Amino acid sequence: MSRSLILAAAVVLMFPLAANAHKVWLLPSATVVSGSEPLVTVDAAISNDLFYFNHHALQLDALVITAPDGSHVEAENKASGKYRSVFDVPVPQKGTYKIAVARKGAFASWEENGERKRWRGKAEDIAANIPAGAANVQVNESISRIETFVTNGSPTTRVFETEGKGIELVPVTHPNDLFSGEKAKFRFLVDGKPLAGLKIEIVRGGTRYRDSQDELHVETDANGEIEVSLAEPGMYWLETTTSDNKTTVAQAGRRTLSYVATLEVLPK
Repeated sequence: MSRSLILAAAVVLMFPLAANAHKVWLLPSATVVSGSEPLVTVDAAISNDLFYFNHHALQLDALVITAPDGSHVEAENKASGKYRSVFDVPVPQKGTYKIAVARKGAFASWEENGERKRWRGKAEDIAANIPAGAANVQVNESISRIETFVTNGSPTTRVFETEGKGIELVPVTHPNDLFSGEKAKFRFLVDGKPLAGLKIEIVRGGTRYRDSQDELHVETDANGEIEVSLAEPGMYWLETTTSDNKTTVAQAGRRTLSYVATLEVLPK
């Protein structure tokens, strides 16, 4: 991948996604499976139209797959082309798997001896890389999560244990137990605590073949929860972003948090 495309992908991951902007996603071939040796194939891309490959591939360097017992699973047959990445996930354990691309990064700039200096890396390494006496320090941090969930048999919840950093989904209704026309409730935590007024956008796939996005906009309540009823079956894209000034170091800066999930709604 060229340097320009890598930078474009970083921008998509670090900053809020408007309704008509590029959308980043993971798309499993199925979200509920059974059998003696079940396996799902996952597409990963950044696109103009939901679940249609027309922009460029999502890189898999930060891919983490968590099994129902909390262990990590290695993806098989990973490959990346121009427009999408793809990989297989064996899901033999009974319960729910989490498939995620999670990134934490930071960018800092400052003036030193009259020159503008720049640094990019992990947020926890910022302080060690900004020299004492640096002037006009600017810090930008990001925490992004892109997730989807696959259940073998009955749903379980261990993979939803939280880290307390960034935006995290804590299901009240399990994401692999969604049916058209039925109410579903989800809780969102920011740094481990519910946040009221977090803006959530939900869009059904197939936007390439519709005249409008038909997006649904909701906001979290005082408990960090939303309740929605999705009328049609299909794959849905859920996204939210927020920002604050809670950077790792006490410098002028901004922190951007984002969360994306792909959910399947089955016919009732």
